[in-house]
Amino acid sequence: MKSLENKLQPVILRAIQSVFQVEAESSSINFQSTRKEFAGDITLVCFALTKLLRKKPEVIGEELGQYLKANSELVTGFNTVKGFLNIEIDKKYWISELVSLTKDDNFGFKPLRNEDPAILVEYSSPNTNKPLHLGHIRNILLGYSVSKIIAASGKPSIKVQIINDRGIHICKSMLAWQKAGGKETPESTGLKGDHLVGKYYVAFDKTYKEEIKKLVDNGMPEDEAKKKAPSLMEAQDLLRKWEKNDPETVALWEKMNDWVYQGFDATYNRLGVDFDKNYYESETYLLGKKVVEEGLSKGVFFKKEDGSVWCDLTDEGLDEKLVLRADGTAVYMTQDIGTAIQRFQDFKVDRQVYTVGNEQDYHFRVLFLILQKLGYDWAEKCFHLSYGMVDLPTGKMKSREGTVVDADDLLEEMKETARRSSEELGKLEGFDQEEKDWLFETLGQGALKYFILKVDPKKRMLFNPEESIDFTGNTGPFIQYTHARISSLLKRGEAQGNLEQYNPQQIEIEVVKNICLFPEIIQEAAENYSPAVLSNYLYDLVKTYNQFYQNISIWNDENQDAIAFRVTMSQAVAEIIRKGMDLLGIQVPERM
Repeated sequence: MKSLENKLQPVILRAIQSVFQVEAESSSINFQSTRKEFAGDITLVCFALTKLLRKKPEVIGEELGQYLKANSELVTGFNTVKGFLNIEIDKKYWISELVSLTKDDNFGFKPLRNEDPAILVEYSSPNTNKPLHLGHIRNILLGYSVSKIIAASGKPSIKVQIINDRGIHICKSMLAWQKAGGKETPESTGLKGDHLVGKYYVAFDKTYKEEIKKLVDNGMPEDEAKKKAPSLMEAQDLLRKWEKNDPETVALWEKMNDWVYQGFDATYNRLGVDFDKNYYESETYLLGKKVVEEGLSKGVFFKKEDGSVWCDLTDEGLDEKLVLRADGTAVYMTQDIGTAIQRFQDFKVDRQVYTVGNEQDYHFRVLFLILQKLGYDWAEKCFHLSYGMVDLPTGKMKSREGTVVDADDLLEEMKETARRSSEELGKLEGFDQEEKDWLFETLGQGALKYFILKVDPKKRMLFNPEESIDFTGNTGPFIQYTHARISSLLKRGEAQGNLEQYNPQQIEIEVVKNICLFPEIIQEAAENYSPAVLSNYLYDLVKTYNQFYQNISIWNDENQDAIAFRVTMSQAVAEIIRKGMDLLGIQVPERM
């Protein structure tokens, strides 16, 4: 509605001057969308004008409405509800906006300004001790979509991940694999590499818990038992060996991490996501340790009696934060400090966006504060894209206990669910087996991605695979099916007629109004780092289009201007679905 607001604002300022003999500031002109129960295309909020004009808001609305209707070609009608002036806009305006948008080669996308500093978006960032799971999927889909939406808004974006390839977690898997004989490989087991390594992470946890129980049964306090369990102490020894570059330990670490990387890549490829650059904790933690040492000499950090290094954030309302352990090994904060600095040096970005769950809200407050204390001005522009956890109808996931929903299994389940739904609804006529497989994969992933991305990132969500496949609700398949329906309609041929000679019905105007919002929606979604803004817009557009489709024939009309208008409108809806769903990482079929 911004373009309409920009056209109306000077008209209303002139109206105020003419009707009330008062000069108003543009900041006093506030618009909002007209509520559905009232006639109108845009609403002027009159309450902000009462102090200036010294009249009741409903009187201001009535007098301005009468003036606008009599003196502006843009305004064809109005109604006043309390202090809200609902303004009806000439249909020719909407036709001209439709024509303008369809003639735009970018169709709502801003041309990419490569000379501008980029926005870096981090997502996925897995540990190398287990496969990707449902929690990772929300992270990946959110970060990937945000990066694409940013680019569509005209700003360069850079897609990265930090792979947490060092630390106690991978050492646990390494130790369990060694104790099991060190013979199994992805080739010998037929397992993806990330699944194989994850199997040994679960095995370690099982042994570790048995050891804790035994120690507790022998009289040791539980907190002490958790620290002194033999398996944990052995894993910690492996970590120290790795940091000292022990050849045998490093060789095992490289081998098992390589298995995991191959597994991750297969999942990323299936999801259709990629990265411009991978960062590795095993590399960036060294820079982090160096920066901590420098910060220690400058007084940014302090050392405790045991040799551990901390940052005091009590003046900022937080607490003291560990940045180096007493034995000199790094913690997550050390790595994140190094990673942030390295990425800024590599790309000179305008902002770094971290796509990480809300359980890490405190961590990122601390990280950004530490970077500021270290003197990095750009730290003020770092942003934590915090998102809620994903639950299932069966409850919360626990990776140590092997009860997570594996990403690969979920993708396969979504494909199978799409197959069952498609076959039950009879949407497969004329498809060979290869086309069916592509359709099932496309619908399954569309259902998964849309269901996750339509939820505001900040909210915790419940994912239900069966509900996500519904072809009639607020789902990916409903939008995909609408695209296929329009594609089928448009195959009938070209329409000849003059759009500007046609007098559209109100339901058609409602579709066009939704179409015209697309450029603004992209900007809003980019500014808020929220694919949910785009997702729910697409649903509203498709829902409105389907209301039109059910009530008005596109081709069966003697008026060629009407046919031309409806075809152009349908083409625009299909194009927005294609472009919008692509920004969500979703493909759309041409037929179903």
